[in-house]
Amino acid sequence: MTPFGIAAPGRILFGRGEAGRAAGLVTGFGRRILLVHGRNGGRADWLLRDIEALGGEVLAMGCPAEPDLALLEDSLGQARAFAPEVVVGLGGGATLDLAKALAALVPAPDGPMEHLEVVGKGRPLVAPPLPFVALPTTSGTGSEVTKNAVIGVPEHRRKVSLRDDRMIARIALVDPALTDGCPPGVTLASGLDAVTQVIEPYVSARATPFTDAITRPAIAEGLRALMRLEKGEDATSRDELAWVSLCGGLALANGGLGAVHGLAGVIGGISGAAHGAICGTLLAPVLRANLAASAPGSTARARLGEVCGLLGQTLGTSPREAPEALEAWVRAAGLPRLADLGLDPADHAAVAEASAVSSSMKGNPVGLTQAALVEAMRQA
Repeated sequence: MTPFGIAAPGRILFGRGEAGRAAGLVTGFGRRILLVHGRNGGRADWLLRDIEALGGEVLAMGCPAEPDLALLEDSLGQARAFAPEVVVGLGGGATLDLAKALAALVPAPDGPMEHLEVVGKGRPLVAPPLPFVALPTTSGTGSEVTKNAVIGVPEHRRKVSLRDDRMIARIALVDPALTDGCPPGVTLASGLDAVTQVIEPYVSARATPFTDAITRPAIAEGLRALMRLEKGEDATSRDELAWVSLCGGLALANGGLGAVHGLAGVIGGISGAAHGAICGTLLAPVLRANLAASAPGSTARARLGEVCGLLGQTLGTSPREAPEALEAWVRAAGLPRLADLGLDPADHAAVAEASAVSSSMKGNPVGLTQAALVEAMRQA
């Protein structure tokens, strides 16, 4: 067996009601707390009250959209002036990424461009990040258990990562009740991201026994839960999707992703579209591209076939027809196409070229040509 490691938060708490423990856990790291929340600050009032009741001093800060460099730099200035001892992220993947980046950069002697990959200098962090506690309110990115924060850099039309092993949360507190009532469009897009993030690590060239163990059982479970939630609110399905999202975050942190995310990072930087929506619309076309490029009898072909079998079983079709059935369901559920998300077909070739050097693309189970990537985008 090839040696492998497992990167994960120091502590993961999962289950309904676990959010009630958040304030006590957070104040265990310090009394000056930076609380980063989503667009609706009212959804963080309960945690703010709980922390203040324990004697904590809180600076609450909103993340109104997927974080870009300007938002990060502005937030960083406010955060450094406050001098927090611990950072809490309460929100979707974008909010957790901003919180994680602030935890990393508040102690740093320099700015984000010194450390951002691709467009910046990509230098390692000099100072250890502040303790970071993550409470996701959507099921999708798995950002609560990863070691990177994705930041948009509009000047370069890219989304890139700030990455360091020490950026992983000290505590990831995943309470599915925090996702109850999530709007249907957000549930669909983020849920498809969660499903993609248990498929890509399973077929990844960097898969390990650990990632295999947590991803394969989650593929059908995630799609089933998402299909039920498209029909109406269901606490059991919320619980299942939250678990799948957590598994996907752990898997991508330890086994890598693939062409869907390789393309999505570039497309998101160009279009500004929601990451989950981009991944969801690319999933079926990239599955087809990978199948076409994989050699008969290869490990890649076998694993892709297993995935298609699991998807087909869930969608009520054969493995051969699974990508088409998935694509049809995604469209019927209302997910936009890439053109509707703001990607001009004239940019397809440039996206394919830029995605080839992404870290996600390196995990794809087979090498895909630029022509194959362009065709996948055309189909999406």
